[in-house]
Amino acid sequence: MLRTRLSPDETSPVSLDGVKDVSMRVLLGGEHGMPNFSMRHFVVEPGGHTPLHAHDYEHQIIVLEGRGEAEQDGETSAIESGDVLYVSPDLVHQFRNTGSHPLQLICLVPRARNNGGEVPGS
Repeated sequence: MLRTRLSPDETSPVSLDGVKDVSMRVLLGGEHGMPNFSMRHFVVEPGGHTPLHAHDYEHQIIVLEGRGEAEQDGETSAIESGDVLYVSPDLVHQFRNTGSHPLQLICLVPRARNNGGEVPGS
């Protein structure tokens, strides 16, 4: 069994266009020998957001802490600790922290893209 721990202090800044105040750490992924899926820990600081983007693979999200908004295909929903989300492939989406504390998310993604190649950050 492979074991790791959540630690917001061990996340690294995400440097992509359209990202504001987001850090991430791969908890379990390719570097750990995971063959099919990766588990990532995201921390979105107050006022921060992920890019508004789309790609050819799904996400499954668990909101660990904080409050924010999740947008998918032009629809926005409030999210908070305890929410579990599914983000469909090929739909434009974004996560935004609208609260006063960090928004922490677990994001599960496949290791392989639907159209071939490896999922970034997996």
